[in-house]
Amino acid sequence: MDQKQRSELAAQLVQLAEQAGQAILEIYATDFAARAKADASPVTDADERAEAIILDGLRRLTPAIPVVAEESAAAGRAPTLTGGPFWLVDPLDGTREFVDRNGEFTVNIALIEQGRPTLGVVHAPVLGLTYWNDGAGAFGREAAGEARPIRVRQPAADGLVVLASRSHRDARTDDYLATVKVKALSYAGSSLKFCQVAEGIADHYPRIGRTMEWDTAAGHAVLAAAGGRVTTLDGRDLTYGKPGFANPDFIARGG
Repeated sequence: MDQKQRSELAAQLVQLAEQAGQAILEIYATDFAARAKADASPVTDADERAEAIILDGLRRLTPAIPVVAEESAAAGRAPTLTGGPFWLVDPLDGTREFVDRNGEFTVNIALIEQGRPTLGVVHAPVLGLTYWNDGAGAFGREAAGEARPIRVRQPAADGLVVLASRSHRDARTDDYLATVKVKALSYAGSSLKFCQVAEGIADHYPRIGRTMEWDTAAGHAVLAAAGGRVTTLDGRDLTYGKPGFANPDFIARGG
């Protein structure tokens, strides 16, 4: 895939994520109910409707590339991967934020090639924010505004601005934070944390605890294109296509 094709595909992914986001907003405006999946995590009609829209769109755009999507995987419908490219989809990342109605949830779509996220889009429907990369750079856009290039920043000498999960901070996270020089600590939901590091709002996002590959791949793609890095605690690059699709603990870093 050359750069022109990547740029065109990225633009189509943005449209697809925003289409799914519109469907999510329609349900968000109703008196929806959450149900529990087998792992006790919540799911709503919005997760399922958004995933159906994205799966249909990806089948039209790239019929030969398999798709690993959260709700399909939870239902036992994950494809067998053979080492080639594949899509990772979280149709509604931050379902707890959706249920709590705080607006900090996202639509995530990412292309994985050779274990790395090479294209990604993160769309926050309530906030009107979209982030993506196209193989040449990373971008952000507010509502219907113009795309703007985004880039990580160099941390200040007096410490890091650190992001923590709004729903999943625990004692192990606090133990890790005690090992770094923290100037300020902020909270956010879903993959927005990757994007805030990517656009230079924050410097550091540690996640000590279980996540799945579809939770992280799109934000990882945007952050990497903006000059950042996502590593395991021992400094190895976070990779994708692992058995079971579960991630180890990781740190997303800016400059």
